Amino acid sequence: MSLIKQLWLAIIVAMTIAFGGSMVVSVLSARHYLEQQLQVKNIDNATALALSLSQLPKDPVTVELQVAAQFDAGHYRFIRIVAPTGQTLVERVFSGQLQGAPAWFARLIPIQAKPGQAQVQDGWKQYGTVILSSHEQYAYKSLWEGTLELLLWFVVGGLLTGVAGTLALRYITRPLGDVVEQAEAIAERRFLRIAEPRTPELRSVAHAMNSMVERLKALFSEEAARLEALRQKVNLDGLTGLAGREHFLSQLRELLVGETSSAEGTLIALRLTDLDQLNTRLGHQRTDALLLQLAELLKQAAREHASQAVGRLKGGEFALVWPGQTAPEQAAGELHARLLRDWLPNWAAEAPDLFQLAAVPYQRGQNLGELLSRVDESLARAEAQGPNRWHASADYSGRAARPAEQWRSLLSQAVSGGKLRLALYPVVDRGGQASMHQEGVIRLQVDETGTLLTAGDFMPMAARLNLSAPIDLQVVRLALAQLRSMPGDIAVNLSAETIADFGFRRELMQLLQAHPELCKRLLFEVPEHGVFKQFDAFRDLVHAVKPLGCRVGIEYFGQRFAEGDKLADLGLDYIKVHPSYVRDIAHNPGNQEFLKGLCSMARNFGITVIALGVESDSDLPLLAALGFDGATGPAIKK
Repeated sequence: MSLIKQLWLAIIVAMTIAFGGSMVVSVLSARHYLEQQLQVKNIDNATALALSLSQLPKDPVTVELQVAAQFDAGHYRFIRIVAPTGQTLVERVFSGQLQGAPAWFARLIPIQAKPGQAQVQDGWKQYGTVILSSHEQYAYKSLWEGTLELLLWFVVGGLLTGVAGTLALRYITRPLGDVVEQAEAIAERRFLRIAEPRTPELRSVAHAMNSMVERLKALFSEEAARLEALRQKVNLDGLTGLAGREHFLSQLRELLVGETSSAEGTLIALRLTDLDQLNTRLGHQRTDALLLQLAELLKQAAREHASQAVGRLKGGEFALVWPGQTAPEQAAGELHARLLRDWLPNWAAEAPDLFQLAAVPYQRGQNLGELLSRVDESLARAEAQGPNRWHASADYSGRAARPAEQWRSLLSQAVSGGKLRLALYPVVDRGGQASMHQEGVIRLQVDETGTLLTAGDFMPMAARLNLSAPIDLQVVRLALAQLRSMPGDIAVNLSAETIADFGFRRELMQLLQAHPELCKRLLFEVPEHGVFKQFDAFRDLVHAVKPLGCRVGIEYFGQRFAEGDKLADLGLDYIKVHPSYVRDIAHNPGNQEFLKGLCSMARNFGITVIALGVESDSDLPLLAALGFDGATGPAIKK
């Protein structure tokens, strides 16, 4: 029972007891007063009637007329004249019904006033005795009306007290509502602080809850910091902070086999001419400074293109991958100009022959070993041209690029003409058998023969043309249509540009509110780079769709783990770990330790962890042992 109901019940009980006590005291006091007044009235009326009769002739007719006149005018219960011998000479008795009060009330509270008596004289002789009693119905009426008035005042007073108490209780317990909301947020894996109220009892509760939230957030931050340090130790070069060889090659392999990035791009490699000779000539400290300056320059180049990845392959070899860049000459020339302007002048006096630069194109599905061999060939050609030169491979065999207007027309027609398709890929539990959900991946039909482009082929251009929102909205419509025709759950991917579009979020909410029965089976996921690029928009999206029953997750998680403490307040349902950590996991003890810690932390906060890019069934038992809840990838069959 709620506090409000308990308050009303307490008020009703209290007012009932108070009314009962007040009524008993009031009624008994009023009855005693009325009985006294009736008795006085009876005595006075009897005396007056007796005096009047004593002065009249005593013939029966005159006496009876006088008694009748008195009875009719005075509201009596009876008037009786009794002779000294005991004989009743005249008598009048009220024969009507009680009026002005219920009969049960009169029986419950009887009024018993003594009749009035007076002697009637006939000269010097006694004629008789007048005995009369006034009727009590007017006393009952007065007593009944007083009781009703008392009841009315108690009811009004009780209602006013209840309303005032309800308002006061709501005001007093408003902080308790905040505490309840905070507890529900913790259950939803969101850690919120609340203002501490002035009420001492509630303030202590709110303070305890806030302290718990702070401890949980601190635990999350400490564990995230520990895992970030472990990730850097395992996957990053200790000196430069760039991705190590294995981690960079894993990222590059994902670009060659994955579908979310551009199908084409450029790989740029830089090789220092002779690192051992540089160490001898400059010394270890200055050589380290040279490498750090070069790493910072490469990081700066990567930051200007959010999808770039940069790594140190070995001592004097560095690489930078640029998805979507289909002109290796342009990429190599741009980076070479930056090196000549910002880096080489600092070292040219001591090391005039410092580096070679090469750029080669790549395509999705290309063999990694073949791509690295082409890079080595291009580096050799750059070295043959002389010191500090670059070479770009020209044997690019990609598709002819479409102009922007052709892309705009194609994408617009795809949305309006129904040329978007939803391909479903299974996500299974840790045992590899039971389905957790289906991952919906968008496809674009480009011609009448049914040729389909993957998301990585057209979504970058859609983002450039501001067409991501209508495409993603159509993806949600396709997913809802699939949910109506099949069992299970479906996850759809939203882009960073889309979640920041207010118009998209408004249309999405309208669409979801029109299908409330399907929301619990619909999952939304955003790539990690998009989450942190548009963090406020992502948080708003989470807070908007979760009350409808939808679940929200992050895809390709783990590349920006240092910022993971921002996620503590969101209430995420799941994360899908980046394939670069999952591929070849059996032969990477460092990543095993990192992923085990990540799964443990996520489990403590109720977040499901799913492995992306699983290439072998034999990896599933190991992933389950590390703590993964599910998996998806080429090895997972429908």
